[in-house]
Amino acid sequence: MREKLELDVTYAARRPWVPRRTQFETWARAALAGLACRSVLSVLVVGTARSRALNSRYRRKDRATNVLSFSGPGPCPDGRNYLGELVICAPVVAREALAQGKSRESHWAHMTVHGVLHLLGFDHVRDAEAAKMTAREIQILDQLGFSNPYV
Repeated sequence: MREKLELDVTYAARRPWVPRRTQFETWARAALAGLACRSVLSVLVVGTARSRALNSRYRRKDRATNVLSFSGPGPCPDGRNYLGELVICAPVVAREALAQGKSRESHWAHMTVHGVLHLLGFDHVRDAEAAKMTAREIQILDQLGFSNPYV
């Protein structure tokens, strides 16, 4: 079953390479597999300055980061589940992919899946939570044809 997904992608940065909307949709659908309700998700691709400003404001960390997840209101009377928004920093993702010897596409897929899992309630603060989230990420990425991002 194809999960019902309403996806909005906004490009405030397009360099270095960024995925097409259809790629984000494929990756988000994989992370949402099994949900019966219509999910609504926004993805905002930003540059370093915007990522740094948001990370500083909401996480008190004065640096750009790869992905930020902002939860939405959740289930609504119209039957849709407003998951929230992912803010992904194109330069940080590109830099990390290069440093980790990964393709940009595989790292973008990982950051998208990682962010969606946060919106679904997964976290990696405690070791037990991190193990569950990591295992789920590896499983989803494998289904998408990407290798384990943690090796």
